[in-house]
Parts: sequence; structure tokens; C-alpha cells
Amino acid sequence: MPRSPRPDLAGVPQHVVQRGHDRAPCFFDEEDYRCYLTRLHQATVRYACQVHAYVLMTNHVHLLVTPTSVGGVSRMMQWLGRQYVGYVNARYRRTGTLWEGRFKSCLVDTERYLLTCYCYIELNPVRAAMVAGPEAYRWSSHRANASGGADPVITPHAEYLRLGADAAIRQKAYRMLFWQAPDEHRLAEIRAYVQQQRALGSRRFQAEVEAVLGRCARVRPAHRPAAAKD
Repeated sequence: MPRSPRPDLAGVPQHVVQRGHDRAPCFFDEEDYRCYLTRLHQATVRYACQVHAYVLMTNHVHLLVTPTSVGGVSRMMQWLGRQYVGYVNARYRRTGTLWEGRFKSCLVDTERYLLTCYCYIELNPVRAAMVAGPEAYRWSSHRANASGGADPVITPHAEYLRLGADAAIRQKAYRMLFWQAPDEHRLAEIRAYVQQQRALGSRRFQAEVEAVLGRCARVRPAHRPAAAKD
């Protein structure tokens, strides 16, 4: 059965997730994280994409990206994947794949949902019990978004800029978003939309996406688990 195309619209943010093959590590030391971020920045310039938030976990990555053209995110991820896998294979004298097939992505509605995705992404290390707070994790966009730390990878989204009239006000408002982290329902919703590669947002947003792409933008209901066999 042919794979369904990812939802992809120019100017609409996408939450991108790429995992290591069999959930195996894709970063082994600090230099690997630095290399990935360098290549990511190069890829955003090359393919005219803007990254608003990211986190590099041990065995997967999350990116919040807005492309300026259809296909921009796919081209960016393909180039980035080749560059980084080539680096890892050469450095560690290995061969073969590093990533678990194609990356997954969903469109993200800017109204209400975009900043929730910012938080979801940057709270990954906290949910994994790696750090007590997002500010303590080095390999994410949190310091740039919450404290103004220099990060060439990050381009603020217009929704982020609407948090305040100047940088200090925006950063304070952004930090306040983390006082009430996304609840379990919202976490499950975000995961389902990425897994099924649909459009996370309001009914109106989903209807607009369906009208443009000509296919369903909402997640399928979860199947009832099969009855246990004796």
C-alpha cells in the first residue's frame, strides 16, 4: 500500500519528529549534538525553513518548523539526514541507517496550539526525568526562547512575538507558559496528530486544510483493543 503523503502547506508550521532506528541512540557525545545543530542551521538556510523550537533527545529529535514553500521541510530533513548520518558513520566507523524510516510530522494551527507545541517540545527532557526544568537541558531551544540566549537555529514565530512588546516581556510571558504544562489529554492529542500525520488545531483550521489538500486532516479514532485470548 502506498504511503500517504505528509500534510504540507507553505507558511504553516509543522511539528517534526525523527527517531533513531529501533529507538537506538543517534547522539553519543557533545560533539554529535553540536554537529547536528550546525547542519540543522545550514539546512534551514539552504531550504528556506524557519525553526521555532527544537529538542535533541538521546534517540530522537523534535522540531517546530515553518517552510516557505511546499516540500521545504522534506528537502531540509533529507539533506540534514544525509549530512548527519555521513558524519556519524565516518566518526564511529559504522555503516547503514541511523534513523527509523521517514520522519513524521503534523501541521500546527497557530491559534492556541502553536505555543503549546513549543512547550511540549522543550519539556521533553523533563518528562523523561533527565532534568528538573527545561532551562537545565543544553540541547534545546528553551534558553533562546525563554531567556534570550544566542541560538542561530531559532527564528521566532509571529505568535511568539505577540507575547510582548519587547524581548524581556516576551521571555517572561514565555516562561509563564511553563507554569502550567500541557495536561495528559493534550500530550496524547499532540502525539496522535504527529503519529497519524494530520493537522493539529481547531475544526476551522482542519476544514481549511482538508479543502486545500483534499484529504482528512483529523485523527482517526483509536481502535478498541482486541479481546484477550485464552
